[in-house]
Amino acid sequence: MQVALVDAGGANIGSVRYALERLGVNATLTADAAVIRASDRVILPGVSTAATVMARLREQGLIDVLRQLEQPLLGVCVGMQLLFEHSEEDDTPCLGLLPGRVARLPSRPGIRVPHMGWNTLQARRESGLTAGLAGGHAYFVHSYAAPVGVDCLMSSEHGQSFAAVVQRGRVAGAQFHPERSAEVGAKLIGNFIETGLQ
Repeated sequence: MQVALVDAGGANIGSVRYALERLGVNATLTADAAVIRASDRVILPGVSTAATVMARLREQGLIDVLRQLEQPLLGVCVGMQLLFEHSEEDDTPCLGLLPGRVARLPSRPGIRVPHMGWNTLQARRESGLTAGLAGGHAYFVHSYAAPVGVDCLMSSEHGQSFAAVVQRGRVAGAQFHPERSAEVGAKLIGNFIETGLQ
C-alpha cells in the first residue's frame, strides 16, 4: 500500500504522518506529481488559509493532478474545504471536486469563531469511511465550514450544522483533525486506508 501525503505546507503534516505511522502506514510526504499519481491512497492535509494552500498547490503544479486523480483522495481540515468549488475565505476558487461553497461560521453570543475543541459527530448516511464513528467525538479547529449537503456523511454543530465528513465517489474529506482525535481519528484514517472509499 503506497500512501502519498501531499506536501501542501500545513503545520499538521508531521502529526498526520505520525498518525499514519501508528497504524503501520509509512506515507510518503511529496509534491511530486508522479509519486502522487502512482500512490494507492492520497491525503491532502492543510492548516492555513484556503488561498495560501491553493497558491502552494498551483506553484507545485498539483491542481490538475489532484483534479484528475483516479485513486481515493482524503482532504483534511482546509484540505477538505479545498475539495469544494469555492471558499469565502479570501474569495478563493478551489479544486471543484465537490459541489458547493465553504462559508464562514457565524459568531454570536456564546458561539465563538474559530470553532476550537471537541465536538460530537452525527451520522447523516452510511459509508465504509465512517463505520464505527457515529456519536463519537472529534477535535476541530476552523472558522470556515462546508454546508450539510448531499455528500455529507457526518455533521457537527457549532452555531449551525456543518459538514464534518463528506464523500462523493473517490473523493472524501474530514473537517476535524483525525491526527488529534484519538480513537475516532485513528478509525477514520484506518477506514480510508482499508476501504479505499468503497
